[in-house]
Amino acid sequence: MRLILRTDLSGVGKRGDIVEVADGHARNYLLPKGFALRASDGAVSQAKAMRRARDLRDSADRESAQTVASALVAKTIQIKAKAGSEGKLFGSVTTSDIAQAIHAQANISIDRKKLHVEPIKSLGVYSVSVKLHSDVEFPVNVEVIKA
Repeated sequence: MRLILRTDLSGVGKRGDIVEVADGHARNYLLPKGFALRASDGAVSQAKAMRRARDLRDSADRESAQTVASALVAKTIQIKAKAGSEGKLFGSVTTSDIAQAIHAQANISIDRKKLHVEPIKSLGVYSVSVKLHSDVEFPVNVEVIKA
């Protein structure tokens, strides 16, 4: 069945895309939940408008992500943590701690879910991967120092 997606769905497509899905999937899930509508002639022109709006929003999001990336790549974010004599931390530094430190030191708010790093358990300098947009991924240097 040909449908026009009204929302972004993982594995199916993005908003405004015209997709071909199984009849049962369309009747039992996509149409009742309001995630899609049937692809009639009038709806196809509406889908074009959805795609244009999505493309404009996507380019604006990409530009803002690149601006944030250029501001953060040059900085080293310092995080103070309690540590033992051998440099091991009491606890760990998590993505939430890193996001708070970025906000405090660079005045840039980043969702902790956009940060990709294993919990940090010792003092030192680490590279944290940040993915703000599907096209914009950059490293941020984080230095964990003894409090």
